[in-house]
Amino acid sequence: METIVLYPSPFMGHLISMVELGKLILNHHPSHSISIHILITTTPSINVGSTAPYIASVSAATPSITFHHLPAPSPPLDPISFPSIELFMFEHLNRTNPHVHNALLSISQSSPIQAFIIDLFCSTALKIATSLHIPTYYFFTSGISCLSMIIYLPSLHKSTTKSFKDLNHTLLHVPGLPPFPASHMPDPTLDRTKEAYSCFVNIATHLPKSAGIIANSFDSLEPRALETITNGLCVPDGPTPPIFCIGPLIASNERRGDEAEQCLKWLDKQSSRSVVFLCFGSMGLFSKEQLKEIALGLERSEQRFLWVVRSPPTKEESKDFSPTPEPDLDSLLPDGFLDRTKERGLVVKQWAPQVAVLNHDSVAGFVTHCGWNSVLESVVAGVPMVAWPLYAEQRFNKTLLVEELKLALPMNESEGGLVSAAEVEKRVRELMDSEEGNSIRERVKAKKEEAIVATSEGESSRIALAKLVQSWKQG
Repeated sequence: METIVLYPSPFMGHLISMVELGKLILNHHPSHSISIHILITTTPSINVGSTAPYIASVSAATPSITFHHLPAPSPPLDPISFPSIELFMFEHLNRTNPHVHNALLSISQSSPIQAFIIDLFCSTALKIATSLHIPTYYFFTSGISCLSMIIYLPSLHKSTTKSFKDLNHTLLHVPGLPPFPASHMPDPTLDRTKEAYSCFVNIATHLPKSAGIIANSFDSLEPRALETITNGLCVPDGPTPPIFCIGPLIASNERRGDEAEQCLKWLDKQSSRSVVFLCFGSMGLFSKEQLKEIALGLERSEQRFLWVVRSPPTKEESKDFSPTPEPDLDSLLPDGFLDRTKERGLVVKQWAPQVAVLNHDSVAGFVTHCGWNSVLESVVAGVPMVAWPLYAEQRFNKTLLVEELKLALPMNESEGGLVSAAEVEKRVRELMDSEEGNSIRERVKAKKEEAIVATSEGESSRIALAKLVQSWKQG
């Protein structure tokens, strides 16, 4: 029996991608004598998406995957005492390491562990696996371009003494990527005086020390970045580990309920390719002022829309720690908006079945926060995007989507950070009915076909998966 252990971070999007990786290994492994074990950390109630229903559904559908719920660190950490969710997560996962060590020892008593696959945030577990002589791979849940930027971070660190946030109007140059503003680096890396920055630099120095890096992308989506990183140009002072592009991995078992049925039944009544979908991830929150601007822009655009609305953050929730209450649409949206748009729009609270919506025949555009899972879901569905980044590495993803891949239109903010109703109206109209919108639509359709080819037997993503399995067999 071959045993593979996966260790995702508690972020919902990261967990889903890691589970899909486990299912991929099971489905395409040459033999049936394999077991997948997934380590789940116990976190306080923080706004990273509810994982329990998802884990329960996977356990029921895929009994070959075993979840191990690790004990919470003792004494427990108070998320509110941390300046950011990333720093809390780093410390929480670091303090969970003794339980990771015990879990690896326990699992290995039944059969040797062939590979330990860890999330970027779980980087401190690398030393545990090394001490136990277990080959360790990183699973990078974003794209190859973002991986290039992260793994090149030590070189950027050495090139300046200033924080990225202070490099006003400065373009950064990373091998294989288009120049991009320093302000578009991931949020936790913007201030080099902060502890989160040091954590990311430390991760970047450890990535090349792994047995390999698995990426949720496919060769022809980001060919320039892949060639550059594979040739070693992003790690100038040492070897680059093997890169395995095994994507796109898309969640295949979205939960269904009354909310999902409401969305899909409404879409069934709309004309083909007539609806723009707006959804911003499990942690994407807008102020009341911004929600009103979005509503006015949608109303003036005269386009059909399906919009997922979540409650604005309170002061505490602005750090992404507290789950958000159900939104009161009447108080959040302009007076009469729901009545005036009821014939061509649907506003849903909190959540929608995103994969099913994007693949519905009536959907023709997607206004997205540029989370990588959402980007891949849109590409696989052949739906063009408007890029509206909110947090993490999403500003970088926007630059990639708009300027390098040309799969999205940009949503531009004012200097104060607000996106005006006029900008929302302009970009929605442009996406749905303009020459540029149509050209982006054709490029996305082409990438959709390339994704289908990549995940076919004997093609790039399946070849990469076979090489990955072979690498841990040889190890």
